[in-house]
Amino acid sequence: MIILGIETSCDDTGAAVVDGLHLRSNVISTQRVHRRFGGIVPELASRSHVRLVMPVIREALDQAGCTVNDVQGIAVTYGPGLAGSLLVGLSVAKGLSLARGIPFVGINHLEGHIWANALAHPDMEPPFVVLIVSGGHTQLVLVRSWGDYRLLGRTRDDAAGEAFDKVGKLLELGYPGGPVIEKTASAGDPGAVTFPRAFLEEGSLDFSFSGVKTAVLNHVRALGVEEARKRQADIAAAFQDAVVDVLVRKTLAAAAGTRVRLVCLAGGVAVNRTLQERMARRLSEQGIRVVFPPEALCADNGGMVARAGAFYLSQGRGSDPDLAPCPSLNFQ
Repeated sequence: MIILGIETSCDDTGAAVVDGLHLRSNVISTQRVHRRFGGIVPELASRSHVRLVMPVIREALDQAGCTVNDVQGIAVTYGPGLAGSLLVGLSVAKGLSLARGIPFVGINHLEGHIWANALAHPDMEPPFVVLIVSGGHTQLVLVRSWGDYRLLGRTRDDAAGEAFDKVGKLLELGYPGGPVIEKTASAGDPGAVTFPRAFLEEGSLDFSFSGVKTAVLNHVRALGVEEARKRQADIAAAFQDAVVDVLVRKTLAAAAGTRVRLVCLAGGVAVNRTLQERMARRLSEQGIRVVFPPEALCADNGGMVARAGAFYLSQGRGSDPDLAPCPSLNFQ
């Protein structure tokens, strides 16, 4: 079954074609306009999607060697995300569905990130725990079977990626913060500064990163602007170490509590090499396998949406034409 996937939840315009289990194309257009503002401007994001979505879809179809006439179903993100951005992708999907007389299905963006692992590792099977870690989300989810999820823990304030962005701006490293902090941290000493780890109440699998962000702010203020610039690498390394430490230890606790033997990473922050290496090392000590998608499938992309859509549409589970964007959608 040939499925077209459309992703417009935030600032990446993505489209992809999946044929069964095979990813035939995956095109992503990242909006650069937001960098000057140090964060996503929702109005600019939705306008950019309007301009980019059809060219991106055409490129995905061209790379897949097919036309819209070959598409048998459409999958599109309907939440969570920015309302205006979601509306663009959802409107296009509905229009194509109506024009071609083919079904469409709305996909939970967070579930899409889980399915990205299935594209990269088609042999994997539930049950497993997934850590979804991105600019907008930090969650631990138990996948009991495909389509059956239980939320184990979520962030109570800043997501990990959001904290990276804010600290990147604070250290004058630029936006987005994840890549620049990781690069800067590679030349620093994570033991030069000790930033706090928020583990919350005993047994909690929730996250909190506002405290470590504030600790970095206070440390920079105490040093002064010039001294902080000189110590950027050490501060970045210590901050990254604190965030990764919490992510790994919470994930290890989730795996132990659910007795799974497989853990997946998903979302944009999953490309962080320190996180990947430390997670693999700590969990392998417990005999737990760790997998994660390649970088292109960690970012917001149409491939993960198309793969999730293929699962539902193959069972005849489409969406109604009145499906509306759901900016605050989560797992039940």
